[in-house]
Formats: sequence, C-alpha cells, structure tokens
Amino acid sequence: MKLKGAEVLLKCMSEQGVDTVFGYPGGTVLPIYDALYNSKDINHIMTAHEQGATHAADGYARSTGKTGVVIVTSGPGATNTVTGIATAYRDSVPIVVFTGQVSLKLLGKDSFQEVDIRDITSSITKKNYMVEDVKNLAGIVREAFRVAVSGRPGPVVVDIPKDIQESEVEYKPEVDDLAVSKNKIGFNQREFKDRLDEAVDMIDDSERPVIYSGGGAVISGAQRELMELVKKIDSPITCSLMGIGAFPGNNKSYMGMVGMHGNPCSNYAVNNCDLLIAIGARFSDRVISKVEDFAPKAKIIHIDIDSREFDKNISEDISIKGDVREVLKRINKKVKNASHEKWMYRIKQWKSEEKDPFEKNCRLSPKYIMNCLYKITKGDCIITTEVGQNQIWTAQYFKFLKPRTFISSGGLGTMGYGLGASIGASIGNPGKRVINVAGDGSFKMNSVELATVAKYKLPIVQLLLNNHALGMVYQWQDMFYNKRFSSTELGQDVNFMELGKAYGIEAFKIESNDQVEEVLVKALNLNKPVIVECNINRQERVHPIVPPGAAITEIIA
Repeated sequence: MKLKGAEVLLKCMSEQGVDTVFGYPGGTVLPIYDALYNSKDINHIMTAHEQGATHAADGYARSTGKTGVVIVTSGPGATNTVTGIATAYRDSVPIVVFTGQVSLKLLGKDSFQEVDIRDITSSITKKNYMVEDVKNLAGIVREAFRVAVSGRPGPVVVDIPKDIQESEVEYKPEVDDLAVSKNKIGFNQREFKDRLDEAVDMIDDSERPVIYSGGGAVISGAQRELMELVKKIDSPITCSLMGIGAFPGNNKSYMGMVGMHGNPCSNYAVNNCDLLIAIGARFSDRVISKVEDFAPKAKIIHIDIDSREFDKNISEDISIKGDVREVLKRINKKVKNASHEKWMYRIKQWKSEEKDPFEKNCRLSPKYIMNCLYKITKGDCIITTEVGQNQIWTAQYFKFLKPRTFISSGGLGTMGYGLGASIGASIGNPGKRVINVAGDGSFKMNSVELATVAKYKLPIVQLLLNNHALGMVYQWQDMFYNKRFSSTELGQDVNFMELGKAYGIEAFKIESNDQVEEVLVKALNLNKPVIVECNINRQERVHPIVPPGAAITEIIA
C-alpha cells in the first residue's frame, strides 16, 4: 500500500512495539503530527520543552527497559534535545530522537530553522541518520531501533526533511524479531573460554574478593546472577552510582557506593581486597580518584559489553567482553562455593565504624527524610533525582531493592534532569509511586515541566530539598575554595508553594524532622501531583567525601 512518509514512520514505530512518544510540535514535523492525529496505536505526551521531552523518554527507557522515543521540530527544537541526548549517551540509555528538517531543496541555504543536527550530535549518539530518499525511510527507522538497543545501548537521531514526510512510498510491513542480539559473546569461543576459565581460577584462589557492580548489571538484568555470585563466593559487593538497584540495598553483603561519595567500608574494602570483580562498570574518575592508589593489592577482572572500556582508566588483569548476565551465568556454573569468614567479619567491622554525618539535634536531616521515605514506601517506588547533594543523599540513604528504581544522571551530571525523567517513569509505570528528589537549583532549571505533570495529572511527588543554594558547588567552595561563595547562594528567590498553586498542584512545607513522616504519608496517599518542600540548612554537607585527586581511603567523614 502507498503511504506518506509520516505514516510510514508511525507504522514502523508500531512494528517496534512503540506505544508512547514524547515531543513538541513545530513547522517541520507538521506531517508527523497530522498522522498522529488519528493514531490509535501511539500515545503522544506533549511536554513543555524539548529538553523535558528527551529527559522524559530517558526516564521512560531506564524505568521500563524499553526504548524511549522523541519527536521534535528542526532548528531550536532539535538543539533543545542535545543535553538530553548527551545525558542518555553517557549513561547508555536507548532512546530514538526523530527531528524534523527543512525540505531537501532548502538544505545548506541557512533556511528558517535549519540546523545540521547530525553534525551537532555526532559525538553523543551511537549513530545518526539523515533520510534523503523516502524509499529508505522504513529501513532507517528499523535500523535506528536496532542500533539503540544492541550491544551497549544508547541514543540514535533520525533527521527527516519535511518533504520526505509528505512524499508517498510503497509500504511493506516487516515483522522484526524484537529480541535484538546483544552481542552476548564478543570474542571467538575459544578465546572467551580461556579468559573465563582464567577468571574462575582467580576467583577460586581469592581470599579477599570484592564485587564492583555498575550500570551494565542493571541494563543487562543480571540481578539474579549477581546475587548468586555474591552468595557462592561469599563476597561483599559495592556499586557505582549507576549500579544502584542491581543488588538489594538491605542485604548484609551490600556495602553501598564506592568512590568520591562512597561508604568508607566500600572504599577500604576495595583498597584491601586481593581481587576486584568489576561487572558492567567503567571505572569513572568519581570511582577511582587517584589511579595509582586504587585497589593497589588487587588483581582486577573486568566484565563489560563494550571493549572500549577495557584498560581505559585502570589496568586490568583479565577483560571479558560480553553481556554481563550471560558471562555471570557461565562463571556461576564454574566457580566453587567459598567461605571468607575473616574477610566478611572485617567488612562488618568497617560498617560498624561508619559515622552519621548529621548531628542528632539537626533540625531537618536529609538522612532522616530519606530513611522515612524508605520506611513508608518499603522501597516499593521509583525515585528520580536531580543532580547535586540531593542526588548523593538519595543514593546514600535510600535502600534501593530492585533495578530500574533509581533513575539519575550519572555520567553527565545533568541538572534539571529529574523532573522530566519522573514524567517518563510515571507514564511508563502506571500505578507505581514515583518520587523526584530535587535540589532548588536543579528544580528551577526545568520546573516548567510542572505544566506537563499537571496536564496529565501524573501522581508524582516532587520532594524538594531546598537549601537556598547550589548545594554541592557551595560545599566545594566551602571546603576547597576558602569559603568564597561565588554565585552559589540563591536566597528566597522562588516561593515554591505559590509555584505549585500556579499549576494547580498541592504543596506542603516541612521545617523539622518531626513533620517528615506525617507529611510524606499524606503526600504519597493523595495519588496526585504534589510538591513537598523541605527547608534544609545550607550548612548541611554530603559526607563522606574524598577530595579531588586523593586516594579513595583519604576520606573526609
């Protein structure tokens, strides 16, 4: 049958199982929006801003395991997605962004709202495309979805000129196998087996192992295999920020995060272990800090689907390329059951020595807030965060029990991410409690998306930790820049209670610890959009912290 390009696009998205897209209309995507007008298969969520749409698609993808989809117009519409695309790229999130473009005959002539989005996004996408012939449209769209989820996932951009959207072409349905190959074994079988056997021998010989889990364990769905390995070799486990949720936070073997804001127990364990097993982690600078002093006594096994991460930031003894879930299945079949009683006792001692960074007389403690939130929800919720102190307090003190329940910008550290991501998480998980933990600085960046929350009546709780400052930057200025607080003190410049009213969103304020539980219970039980503002003292700090360039054991508690 003959269809217009815009109709072919929607048909191909339906082939890929897409039922939700996030976007914002404009001149060069009018044919697509015209096709959407009568669509019964695809639900369109219109955000307040294209950046919000991209973060929403990202949050949707992280929380569901599906591919997020965005549709925006050319020029400023396309450039407004760049931060969201870069955020998804750094955290390996599969999203496909369809950008409108001026007609082919107008390309290269500085036409109205013309931007070369392919060049702009070339370094922050797995692949990007310009559709120059309507006959190639269906093939490109199908390939874009395959690329987004294969191997190490990531964002793909497809730029579609307006005349391509309007041109007619013969459409032939294609039933794709949605179980896309994930390049499960990257080496030839012999080389893979040799490395696997060597790693198993190394694990069996270890007396002080530590497992270090990253975001790859979440993406791969390896939580069961990870639990089996921890139990079988009797090892403590730590994680990166992106690895949170791959292993239950209430398990006795779990030590918390490692690195700059890691628990002291995790950092001491890594630097005293004789074997570090890194699973789907990339050894970022926030984890390893001073390279020569990171895990100095340990042999290192690194398992990852992306071989570009091997020996990039740290030298490794064994590198195994493959889907981490599949690799762990094979390791678990081969390793011996072990008991490391002395080592696990030392881990328990380090845990018991950890200090509470908040004074008992603290008027309103971020730790107390997060502990109350966990107590009320029993961990059965999805939490998105903005970036800064709010993000780290959440990661440190909320016990995440399942994968895809902690949604945060790790690699790029994007302020303004959490609110948009919470919209995507809520849309993708109807009936699930969604809470966005925010700082006042980050929240103000994209607070316009409250309009989207209100419009679609999304029952998201905005838990705003308001310290009237750019908290993390303020903390660094306090600790490392002689208290020269340059442009980080925000003051009372926004009345968040009134801001909520402007959008028809109910708002509560918390001033002290004794109000926390009552207000959170009330907010969560309303089952509608809510803002909860918590007035945090500006002097409250994220601790522990490792100074930049120091060894991870040089902890300021």
